[in-house]
Amino acid sequence: MSRLPLPNLLRLIYRNIRVNTDPGSLIILLGLPGMYLVFFGFGFQSITSAQGSSSSYLSYLTPGIMAFQAVMAGTVGGSMLWADRRWGMLSQLLVGPFTRLQYLLGIMLTSMLFGLGGAAVMLGVAYGLIRSGPAGPVPYGLIFGSIVLGSIFFGALMLLISALVKSNTAYNSVQILIIFVVNFASTVFYPLSSGLPGVLKALFEVNPLTYVADAVRGAYLGTLTPNDGYQMLVLLLETVVVLFLAVRAYLRSDVSYE
Repeated sequence: MSRLPLPNLLRLIYRNIRVNTDPGSLIILLGLPGMYLVFFGFGFQSITSAQGSSSSYLSYLTPGIMAFQAVMAGTVGGSMLWADRRWGMLSQLLVGPFTRLQYLLGIMLTSMLFGLGGAAVMLGVAYGLIRSGPAGPVPYGLIFGSIVLGSIFFGALMLLISALVKSNTAYNSVQILIIFVVNFASTVFYPLSSGLPGVLKALFEVNPLTYVADAVRGAYLGTLTPNDGYQMLVLLLETVVVLFLAVRAYLRSDVSYE
């Protein structure tokens, strides 16, 4: 049985990281979530303090922003596939020692690494702000495990869109819309309230980012419940389905738009 040559995968991952660590990309991948954490954290904290609440909104927001890194990491893979096909880079890579499967694994593993790295950076920023964090290695494992699963889901989703869309404008528009909807229709910034309109409540409940944010927050604050385990099981099933569709669309797509 043939084995995947690991050096090829490492070369692709290194190439992907190099491409996405320019100053402009880092501002989007890390700067945007970081600004959410600082401005929203202190801004809404002032509201809760004025209302006499003793709880820290920064403690609530931190795990939500860490979970949001899964979405940002997912955009890396989708954008790379679209750009590589658009500019003929994918066809050049496949002429060399790389296979389609290796390219796909390289993208997915890169998304996972960006998700973990971004979450670690946000954790460090939050610790500098509130001087607290998860207690013990188990919560850290649950946090980063949840983010890995979320990164795979959103990476597969963006990959699916990238494989189907041939217009740069259309791809960017769809990607921005997805980021906006899943971010604000989730528990990243605020808890799910029974007072929400039915449509919004349903959107919160089916949003995969809600599952990731709830699991990360439960591990971060030590408030995990059986419902978090159920949500992660649902997310796992959704990830398998979306990943299957993404791989199918990717394997059937053209290697170049030229």
